[in-house]
Amino acid sequence: MMMRAAVGLWVLSAVICVGSANSVSLVTEANQEFSFRLYRKLAADADSQGKNIFFSPASVSVALAALSVGARGETHRQLFSGLGFNSSLLTQTDVDQAFQMFLQRANNTSQDTSEGTAVFVDNSFKPKPEFLQTLKQSYLADGFNVDFTNATESAGTINKYVEEKTNGKIDKLVENLDPNTVMYLISYIYYKGKWATPFDPKLTKQDDFNVDENTKVPVDMMNMEERFHSYHDHVLNVTVLQLPFNSSYSMLLMLPDDMATLENRMCPNHLTKWLKWMKPKRQDVYIPKFSIKTSYNLNDVLSEMGMTDMFGGRANLTGISEEQRLKVSDVVHKATLDVDETGATAAAATGIGITLMSFHRVTVLKFNRPFMVLITERHTGKILFLGKIINPTI
Repeated sequence: MMMRAAVGLWVLSAVICVGSANSVSLVTEANQEFSFRLYRKLAADADSQGKNIFFSPASVSVALAALSVGARGETHRQLFSGLGFNSSLLTQTDVDQAFQMFLQRANNTSQDTSEGTAVFVDNSFKPKPEFLQTLKQSYLADGFNVDFTNATESAGTINKYVEEKTNGKIDKLVENLDPNTVMYLISYIYYKGKWATPFDPKLTKQDDFNVDENTKVPVDMMNMEERFHSYHDHVLNVTVLQLPFNSSYSMLLMLPDDMATLENRMCPNHLTKWLKWMKPKRQDVYIPKFSIKTSYNLNDVLSEMGMTDMFGGRANLTGISEEQRLKVSDVVHKATLDVDETGATAAAATGIGITLMSFHRVTVLKFNRPFMVLITERHTGKILFLGKIINPTI
């Protein structure tokens, strides 16, 4: 019986001019839907109960779309369907061109964000040239040859690359290597954003954060009184606050009356509605400083979303190689998010903003209980990061 070589698909994150407009919008809509479907799977997972959730939908979808370049038959159908792509409206080429546009735009329009992919290929393995060419052209992939028989050295090579691309935020992506590995496909995203209006560190004070009815934890609570764009959604009973960065990106903070209602019902249409109907008004806002790291093995979650064949004996990755039978060994995702007075950043930074204290009556909005967080590109609606902060101290 032929031994199946393993392809590790690793996804990580730290916290455009090709293709028709129609196909790009279809891929964008699919990516948004995928973001919330994947979030719900992660939130429902037993291991996630009571824990912070944070991941990059953009990074996961890029990695899976890049993998779909080499998938065929039912495996390809499952990847397309799982990502939300309608195969009667979108071809693989449409998808490749859309992602090329997204990645080029992200890397050309902002110094705050860096996105891309990389493929590490064993010296003895020869993928199809057209597969590598599409990865390089459409997914901006860097290509490297490594010796996977030397597990320690090849893991070190991958980890060093990842550490450099995420400015040290993800320093050990690969913990151990499947001995049958012949290729690693990596997607990374690094984002560092400074608030358009920074918080004054002098106003940061220790306060309580209510994890649940019986648990309080001390946090450093930032404070600012300013004109903020916000919206109260009466259908979902959630208050949404927009904190713009000094770029085309924004962080949305969602404070629900009932977290389960928001998690189960939130969809791209709500995001569109919030951004459209937000109005500026003066508010006294309190937000905790926090720094979180998350790590997920997505094999089971993606299988539950219909992408099953790529992990087992039915895997059809003949677009990568017809000479060796391949399967995906692991899909791993790691993410980090740091929020402080200067911004949401994946690197240390300091800054002081001086604001006048005022004493007239304003609305107080205090994020002192579990809330959701979303980082989005305002013009395209692209969701870079999505998560839930249950306890900002862990």
